Amino acid sequence: MNQIEVITVFLAEGYQISPNAVELICCHYNPHSLMDDILKNLDPSVLVVDVEHINKFIEKNVSQEKYEIPEKKYLSDNGHIIPKIVAPIDSAVNCILSANPVDILMDITDNSTCVGEYMEFVHFFRNRYSRLSEMIRGRLNSRPIESLNKYRNKSIGRREGMDKDMNEVSIIGMVSDLKSTSNGHKMIQLEDTTGSISVLVRMADKELFELANRFVLDEVVGITGALTNDGKLLIAKKITIPDLPNTLGERKRSYGKAVLTSDVHIGSSTFLEDEWYRFIDFLKGDTDNEAMAELSKEVRYLVVAGDLVDGVGIYPGQEMELKIQDIYQQYKKAAEYFSEIPKHITVIISPGNHDAVRQAEPQPMLPENIRADFSENVTFVGNPSVVDLDGVRLMIYHGRSIDDLVASIPGVSYQEPTKAMVEMMKRRHLSPIYGSRVSIAPEKQDHFVIGQVPDILHCGHVHTVGVEWYKNVLLVNSGTWQSQTEFQKRVNVVPTPAQVPVVDLSTLKTTILKFAE
Repeated sequence: MNQIEVITVFLAEGYQISPNAVELICCHYNPHSLMDDILKNLDPSVLVVDVEHINKFIEKNVSQEKYEIPEKKYLSDNGHIIPKIVAPIDSAVNCILSANPVDILMDITDNSTCVGEYMEFVHFFRNRYSRLSEMIRGRLNSRPIESLNKYRNKSIGRREGMDKDMNEVSIIGMVSDLKSTSNGHKMIQLEDTTGSISVLVRMADKELFELANRFVLDEVVGITGALTNDGKLLIAKKITIPDLPNTLGERKRSYGKAVLTSDVHIGSSTFLEDEWYRFIDFLKGDTDNEAMAELSKEVRYLVVAGDLVDGVGIYPGQEMELKIQDIYQQYKKAAEYFSEIPKHITVIISPGNHDAVRQAEPQPMLPENIRADFSENVTFVGNPSVVDLDGVRLMIYHGRSIDDLVASIPGVSYQEPTKAMVEMMKRRHLSPIYGSRVSIAPEKQDHFVIGQVPDILHCGHVHTVGVEWYKNVLLVNSGTWQSQTEFQKRVNVVPTPAQVPVVDLSTLKTTILKFAE
């Protein structure tokens, strides 16, 4: 019996069930009998079935007969292997503790519906506006832009809902245009589902002006200001952005280590094979460095945030720097490399713009004919995706939108990639600018909105390592395994290759290991 079957049975009976409880049932010698016993005797007040609710039933089942652990029997589930236990409760609990559960919370794979019709774009932007404006609305008593029309009359005196001296109103809108006036002020066009209005941010209001100077197209913001007598212009007095809450409350933590990497670019002549093998040796614990050997024993997860291979035809002149010309052979070579990773480590791979999936984001996981070459300890997800690593919520995004943010926001650069990731967090959106360098598919739901706040945001794409905290969220850009290409030289991208962030899942403290000589 697999995990999906267990979850389905409990949902049909009106219960939710925790991932640990699911795995404990799957590890049992007779899961069907155990579930029947649980459901017949479970207290109706229980909403979420957890391990403590089912331990007594396991003890009861185990006491009825004596079992032995069979040799070489496994239960393969969701890309990782769990030993199939037919033994007393202590062994079943050990099974859970030795596994590395991966719960995929958000992924476009098999859920894409768009074909590029006009109304799909309308639904996409309405979904974005609705979700982001709701985050702001909790801090701002706003009104629809259309409702301002009734104030567009100079003779109207004090108005309901407005400050008696300043005629103050608050609106929430999506930025549709950005301009600078002849006097250097910022003029912003905001629109919601009811209409649009111009907003003026004056240079004299330095803090507001600095915020407005970092606005990008298609982000959602709240503006409080004074409406001019003709009602056609709003003079900004306050700006509210979605942003993360200042406190996130108590967060669940796990144990062990997660290794974060990206942009391996297997198939490129600039792929650093020697450095990669030193990395594999570390994962195996094959090192003379005692501290590194001890650290390797704690590694439970390896997460790759896109660009597993170099691909074909991605940038001008790429064919001159390819060691493997066929993209499918690139993936076969990648599967060989990853087969050497110890099987107790769960590997998670998402795609990037060099991989063999659609270029429009969000991207589904790699296709089945490619996945088939990889070991059972590899789990594939889409881009972006959110996974739960035994209690730690990790958002994975390859990071192509960093190109747009570097070009649009002052102070954001490729050499400090986490600065761009901070801007994503402030906007609660991974890729706010539509129609620039990132091709975005108009799905019914905007998969780039950062709804539930993650513990970690893991990006790649720009080939430079960076680690930074922002409001209790760990931001990691994990660098590359490729030396500088000719194309990168032309666009002045200086990579920091063969550097690997290792995150402690109990504290989220991050160590960067260097494998270049």
